[in-house]
Amino acid sequence: MVNPANIEETSYKSLRRSLDSMQELLEARKISVEATRTFERVSRRREELFNSCFRSVARKTSDTYKELTSTPAFPNGGTAYLSLESPDSPFLKGIKYSAMPPSKRFRDMDQLSGGERTMAALALLFAINEYSPTPFLIMDEADAALDNRNVQSMSSFLRSRSTDTQLIVISLKVRHPVRTEAIPARVN
Repeated sequence: MVNPANIEETSYKSLRRSLDSMQELLEARKISVEATRTFERVSRRREELFNSCFRSVARKTSDTYKELTSTPAFPNGGTAYLSLESPDSPFLKGIKYSAMPPSKRFRDMDQLSGGERTMAALALLFAINEYSPTPFLIMDEADAALDNRNVQSMSSFLRSRSTDTQLIVISLKVRHPVRTEAIPARVN
């Protein structure tokens, strides 16, 4: 004989399990939606911060390179710029850095001389430092690949920046320490 109370209790338990499963599913879905929204918000903020930094550093790199490479013959200096390889998705690819010294035609960075690459690297370094300043910089033989004219340009540039940042420059070039405040060291 079938007990009707037993059938009702079994149906109730089965219905309760289904209801609990549905509540767990709804709770998991709610957590998933919240996590997706948080991820999207963080992603948007990360991209905003990156783009703000990138635009600032790109602009300052261009200005700094012009300043570093300007001469009486070429008062506007050279041209340098940063570009995103994937502007729509800046984190998927890299950043391309191009520099064109005064009176030179455009070439890839790896085709520039050591001195030309050094000047470009200094421009980028100081552009980043302007965006996020540090209390001091240590530069060990950064002028090693530079000719005397570029050593003079670099020295003048560093002198102009020494009011904002303490600079420790290690150089074996004779002309460099003369143009800056220096403690000359003798190597025997």
